[in-house]
Amino acid sequence: MNNKTTNEFKMKYNISEEVCKGLNVLGYYKPTPVQGEVIPHILEEKDLIVQSQTGSGKTAAFGVPVVEQIDVDENLPQVLMLTPTRELAVQVCEEISNIGKYKKIRSLPIYGKQAIHVQLRQLKQRVHVVVGTPGRMADLIKKKHLKLDNIKYLVIDEADELLRRGFIEEVDGIINKIPTNPTTLLFSATIPEKIEDICSKYMTEPLRIEIKTDKVPINQINQKWYEVADDWKFLMLTKLVDNIKPDSCMVFCNTRRKADDVVKKLKQGKYSCAVLHGGLAQRDRLRAIDAFKNKDVNILVATDLAARGIHIDRLDLVINYNIPIDDENYVHRIGRTGRAGAKGEAISLVSVHDKKRWEEIQSYINYKVPKGNSDMLREVESPQKKNSKNKEQNRRKKLHNDIDRIRINAGKKKKIRPGDVLGAVSNLPGIKSEDIGIIDIQDTCSYIEIFNKKGDIAMKGLEKTKVKGKKVTVKKIKGR
Repeated sequence: MNNKTTNEFKMKYNISEEVCKGLNVLGYYKPTPVQGEVIPHILEEKDLIVQSQTGSGKTAAFGVPVVEQIDVDENLPQVLMLTPTRELAVQVCEEISNIGKYKKIRSLPIYGKQAIHVQLRQLKQRVHVVVGTPGRMADLIKKKHLKLDNIKYLVIDEADELLRRGFIEEVDGIINKIPTNPTTLLFSATIPEKIEDICSKYMTEPLRIEIKTDKVPINQINQKWYEVADDWKFLMLTKLVDNIKPDSCMVFCNTRRKADDVVKKLKQGKYSCAVLHGGLAQRDRLRAIDAFKNKDVNILVATDLAARGIHIDRLDLVINYNIPIDDENYVHRIGRTGRAGAKGEAISLVSVHDKKRWEEIQSYINYKVPKGNSDMLREVESPQKKNSKNKEQNRRKKLHNDIDRIRINAGKKKKIRPGDVLGAVSNLPGIKSEDIGIIDIQDTCSYIEIFNKKGDIAMKGLEKTKVKGKKVTVKKIKGR
C-alpha cells in the first residue's frame, strides 16, 4: 500500500509525488467524502463554504490542495489560516507540515501566550503557511511583522466556534488588511447569520458544499449509559477502564476542578493519564495532547472547551463522567470515537440529578441509548471474560498489595446505602478516596474494601464515628 502509484490522491487529482509521499507516511491513501468533494474545487481556486462536522477529515481537505499549490521558493506567507483555539492552530499547523514535509513546506503556528520573540524570529525566515488565532494574528499584522502581500489562500476553520468565542470582528479586520484577492475557504459545522455575512462580504460566487452526516453516527458508535450515584462515578470509571482496557480513552468533565480531581485519583491508582483544560499553561496543554496522541498516556481527562478542535485518530472510548450542559457538546464528545469507519464506544455516567438532562440529550439525537447493567460493579463476568478477569485480579493485587475487608453490623434493613458508608469512611483522618474499594450492602451487614494497608486506620476511625447517625460495630476480615 506504500507504493506511491496506489495513492488515490495522485490518481484522482494529480497530486505531486512529494505531497503523496507525505500522505503515504500519514496513511492517507484514499480521500474521505469531504476531501473528495472539496479538493477538486480548491485546485481550481474557487471560493468555498463547506459545512462539515469535526472529524470528517477537513484539515486534509484544504491542506492537500493548498500545499500542492504553494510556490516553495516564495519567501512571504502564501496561506493564512484562522482557528478558534491555540490547540487547533498547533494541530492544523502540524498536519500541514506533515502533508508538505517532502515538498519542504514551512508552516508556523501563531497564538497568544507564546513568546512573541520566537514568532518574530521565525517570521523573518521563509514561511509558506501561517496558522493562528485571530488575537495574536491581528497584533502581528498591525505591527507589520506579518506581511500579507502574497496571500493566495485564506482558510477560516471552525467559523461557528470563532463566532461563539467573539472573534468575528477580529476576523473581519484581518481579512480587510489582505491586499490581494485570495481564494477564501470557510469550514464550519453550522452556518449562522453572522457567518453568512462574512461569506457574502468577502467571497466571490462561493460554492456551497454540505457533507451530509447524521447528528450522531449511531451505526459506528456503541452508546451506553449507566445509572450511578455521583459518589460512585469514579469507581465506575475505573471499573469500565479495567474491563474494556481501551488503548485510548477520553473522559469528559464539565469543570476544570472535576477534571483535576478525576485525574489526580487516576494517577494515585497508577493509571496512565493526563488532564486538559483551560486553566493549564499553554505548554502543559500541548504536552498533554502530545502525550495522548503519542500513546505515552492512554487516558485524557478533558473539559469541552479545551478539547474542542483536537483531532485524535483511532479513539477507542469516550466516557462522559459528567453529562454535558448542552446537546451539541454531547455530539462533539462522542463523535471523537468511531471515526474513519472504525467502531467506537461512548459511555455516559448518569446520576439521579442528570436524568432530566439525559432525557433531553436522547431526544435531541433522536435515539434511545441502551442502559447498561446498573449493578455492573458486582456483575458476574461471562465465560468469555474469565481470562481477562483473572488478569485484572492480578493487576489489582499489584496495585493494592494488601486489601482489608471490613464488616459493619448495619445493612439494608437499617436503610444503609453505599453512599452512607462511603461518606463515613472517606471522612476518616488518613483515608483518601483511592483507599476505598467496593462497598457491598447486604440485609443485616455491609462490607467495604480498604486498600493500601489502611485497614487498621479505617477500623479505628469507624469505631469512633457514626454511619448515617448510628453507632456501628466493625470487624476486620483479612483478604477478600
